[in-house]
Amino acid sequence: MVTIRLSRGGAKKRPFYHIVVTDSRTRRDGLSIERLGFFNPGAKPTEERLRLNVERANYWIAQGAQPSDRVRHLLKVQQAAANS
Repeated sequence: MVTIRLSRGGAKKRPFYHIVVTDSRTRRDGLSIERLGFFNPGAKPTEERLRLNVERANYWIAQGAQPSDRVRHLLKVQQAAANS
């Protein structure tokens, strides 16, 4: 099964996540099919916290990909920001 999930990067105690499409059997930080954006939970007010290609995410969901709970929440946040 194909999933949309977070792949961790960044330094120790300073996480940075890539939002990726990957096979569910691969490791968390293993090979991915496509990178859809990023999430930086420790971003300063002047930095970008979330960038996500909603169009491509919706394409993958239509193809049967299952987003993780956190990615599903980030999709809602990004769509709300785009609509306002």
